[in-house]
Amino acid sequence: MAESPPLRRVGGVLHCGSHGLDELAQTHGTPLYVYCADRIMDRLETLREAFADLENGLRPAPAAGAARPDPAPGFLVAYSVKANPNLAVLELLARAGAGADIVSGGELYRARRAGVPAGRIVFTGVGKSRDELRQGIEAGIMSFHVESAQELDALGALAAGMGAVAPVAVRVNPDVHSPTHEFTSTGHANAKFGVSPDEAHALYRRVAEHRALRAVGVDVHIGSQIRDPAPFLRALGVVLRVENRARRELGVDLRYVDLGGGFGISDGAGGGLDVRALGGAVVARLRGRGLSLVLEPGRFLVGDAGVLIASVLYVKDSGGKTFVVTDAGMTELIRPSHYGGVHEVSLVREDGRAPVKRVDIVGPVCEQGDFLARDRRLPLPNPGALLCVHQAGAYGFAMASNYNSRPRPAEVLVRGDSVALARRREDYDDLVRGETDD
Repeated sequence: MAESPPLRRVGGVLHCGSHGLDELAQTHGTPLYVYCADRIMDRLETLREAFADLENGLRPAPAAGAARPDPAPGFLVAYSVKANPNLAVLELLARAGAGADIVSGGELYRARRAGVPAGRIVFTGVGKSRDELRQGIEAGIMSFHVESAQELDALGALAAGMGAVAPVAVRVNPDVHSPTHEFTSTGHANAKFGVSPDEAHALYRRVAEHRALRAVGVDVHIGSQIRDPAPFLRALGVVLRVENRARRELGVDLRYVDLGGGFGISDGAGGGLDVRALGGAVVARLRGRGLSLVLEPGRFLVGDAGVLIASVLYVKDSGGKTFVVTDAGMTELIRPSHYGGVHEVSLVREDGRAPVKRVDIVGPVCEQGDFLARDRRLPLPNPGALLCVHQAGAYGFAMASNYNSRPRPAEVLVRGDSVALARRREDYDDLVRGETDD
């Protein structure tokens, strides 16, 4: 399918659906996050088309008289909740049949409240607490992606004490280096995530011998903003060898492979991952193996569906540089300063008369590292102008903070002609809620 862009210009003004970003800023104030629901649905459909041969399932038909295989889908998109946990976004995806990849008890609560069936939730993360493991068992989630022997022991003891059987997939660290920022490269041997293939085999042996554990899958996740299919295919090769060994030596019948997420999108630093090429290659490797596929996309679904609107406060020249000071900064979008994220920035309303200059776009936070973009060519705006920071739908509001005692911004979700306030703007009372001044 041809994806529709998240934004378009009408009369020189950027629009999301039928609504001008200037209109939304006037109504809801700035800084403001705006999410395009239609774009999120387009991206979900793109993934489903890319892996279409898996949608109908790859498990071979059972022999006459044999028990039918589990009714799990051949392909499940388990949205990575940490990318953007807003309930309106989660509800949108849940209604479209997506599952959820969670990393905390809080995300489990959000996913269930948004209507994601427990049987479509996978629980990842290297540091699940015992309370969180218990919550997952009680909810009846699809699987726990275990990352250490001690975690496996804790899960087994809890499940046995509750009279339950906990479903398990081992997260394998394939020692695959992905060309991304060091903080988001998670599949190399020195990362804290997952276990080696040999240790994974030892964990599957322990699962097979434990009455309260059941092995259901094998998991891998190698990083974020990866634009090349090759690292994913190398990681898939490693986990398929782990699956084959567990089946051959232990008699463990795994139901699925989870290839993780991290599919790169187009931004100011480069193009996006060709998910159709990846899908074709993955399908070819899985065909005939009797395995379903789980993916954990986050940014791919919501990243370029979201923008951050900021108002220009001041323009100043200092030290041979021009600074455009806005009311949004690292408290609203920390990716540029923390991860080196490169987001495109444009004027909400075009001004063909303004001179184009190289500027640093900075925020009001009392930190030298507070910036949204550096050395960027931009028509020089006047105070009061609106800027649009693109590709901000993932890890934007999710990582926002109240540093400098700044209230967090509002979020709105646009679908065609409709606009829903997905989160109200915080006020000063919210800043001190839960504190005591006795």
